[in-house]
Amino acid sequence: MNTVLESAPPQGKPKWLKVKLPIGQKYTELRGLVDKYKLNTICTSGSCPNMGECWGEGTATFMILGNVCTRSCGFCGVKTGRPETVDWDEPEKVARSIKLMKIKHAVVTSVDRDDLKDMGSIIWYETVKAIRRMNPETTLETLIPDFQMNERNLDRIVAADPEVVSHNMETVRRLTREVRIQAKYERSLEVLKYLKEKGIRRTKSGIMLGLGETEEEVIQTMRDLRDANVDVVTIGQYLQPSKKHLPVKEFITPEQFKKYEEIGKEMGFRHVESGALVRSSYHAQKHIL
Repeated sequence: MNTVLESAPPQGKPKWLKVKLPIGQKYTELRGLVDKYKLNTICTSGSCPNMGECWGEGTATFMILGNVCTRSCGFCGVKTGRPETVDWDEPEKVARSIKLMKIKHAVVTSVDRDDLKDMGSIIWYETVKAIRRMNPETTLETLIPDFQMNERNLDRIVAADPEVVSHNMETVRRLTREVRIQAKYERSLEVLKYLKEKGIRRTKSGIMLGLGETEEEVIQTMRDLRDANVDVVTIGQYLQPSKKHLPVKEFITPEQFKKYEEIGKEMGFRHVESGALVRSSYHAQKHIL
């Protein structure tokens, strides 16, 4: 069992968190395009440990609606504050980036925009449609905010009809208020249930470990996601973005991640990605199957 540690946060990262430098012709080509055209991908701005692997398979993640979030989650490295004005040309810019990079499967995510009446859902809809027009062979996953469970805004995502819609729980019920200050555990489950009921083909969610959760709490969260008919779950290690963010309470072992993977498969998830370096978009191209 992963007990809640009361001692100081662990010092130094264990060997299983070491990442190989990205290599390969495909990675080199995409890196060159990103730098040349100043394309905005979460892969680079978030220093994702799986960037080389994902790019090599023709997958990349793009963030829309700026880089300033209206929420201040304790785990997230994205800046919090007053966001910039919406760029209505952004859908076309993202679509062109995907075309330039020859992306086979694109993941699109965003900051929370609680400052907007539509919470950014119109830009979301227009972005998916622009990608479809310019890249008809590219498959899509949208990693969305909760839109405060506003059905009109969620319906725009449904109408855009991406192959996968993801919304992350991020943590277990008990820690939600600390980790996701303005979010609610039950509301996130409600979002996922609503999307499935409205006909989304694949729904997906993810959680981070190492924030003080117990094994029982992780398994209960997985049960809650299955009860919401979620198809795909990702489980990864939380890593502290800076000293201002929540500390790592525990580094979860590869054996424990494997155990969660096996439990998830037994529960009936279509795909379970469970490992220290797993992130929301890890192996995303496989989740449409």
